[in-house]
Amino acid sequence: MAKNKGVRLVITLECTECRSNSAKRSPGVSRYTTEKNRRNTTERLEIKKFCPHCNKSTNHKEIK
Repeated sequence: MAKNKGVRLVITLECTECRSNSAKRSPGVSRYTTEKNRRNTTERLEIKKFCPHCNKSTNHKEIK
């Protein structure tokens, strides 16, 4: 039997400050994975999380 495509979707969150400061030769980009409900949250997710490269809490946006 094949599984139905669920409502929950695995997404990747990426630091917005590390991504914009790529010209400064940062050591990397902070990324987190999480799940979201496709029916309840249709727009892109943005959460404030800790970035170890910036060493502070920054906004993390959903990427493809």
